[in-house]
Amino acid sequence: MSLSRRSLLAAAAGAAWVPSLATAATDPALGPRTLGDPKAKVQVIEYFSLTCTHCAAFANETMPEVEKKLIATGAVYWIFRDFPLDRVALTAAMVARSLAPERYAPFIFALFASQDRWAFAPNVNSTAEIGKLAALDGMSEADFSAAINNTALQNFILAEQRRAEEKYHVDSTPTFIINGKPHPGEMPYADFAKLIAAAGG
Repeated sequence: MSLSRRSLLAAAAGAAWVPSLATAATDPALGPRTLGDPKAKVQVIEYFSLTCTHCAAFANETMPEVEKKLIATGAVYWIFRDFPLDRVALTAAMVARSLAPERYAPFIFALFASQDRWAFAPNVNSTAEIGKLAALDGMSEADFSAAINNTALQNFILAEQRRAEEKYHVDSTPTFIINGKPHPGEMPYADFAKLIAAAGG
């Protein structure tokens, strides 16, 4: 089953539901997914799609240095935000968020590292391939089925996507919101580090 970008936007327009703190507490899938110290001087929100090749390039080539030199050192607090460009990306995002929070980042990095195999290989059943990767991470078949059929989670992701478009005018991935200022596009570590330094990191 495919879902066009236009269809996703239409779904997002109707996804006005926003989880309360109580709802987020009872469904951990709706909670924040972050790396680093919340007290860091620089906050980076990354809007990404798991089927975006530019997002994969950033995750595979730039993010390891970002983690080592900026996040681990306490300079940057990283917030992951889903911005699915198609139905496959939405499904992958729902599965990633349904894992334990500490498994989220490793799982999405594994998805990016193997993107060619599960998202773009000829005649691939993307949902089945995502399920195989989730199983390797310990997710049962029952939990996988629950994840991809979690309407509240789907609405949450699409509502956040709509807010990104309205608040930050995000229209491509990856887009990085660095202390409130949008910076679209994949970039090498040196260029990204300059943005962080300019923001006070």
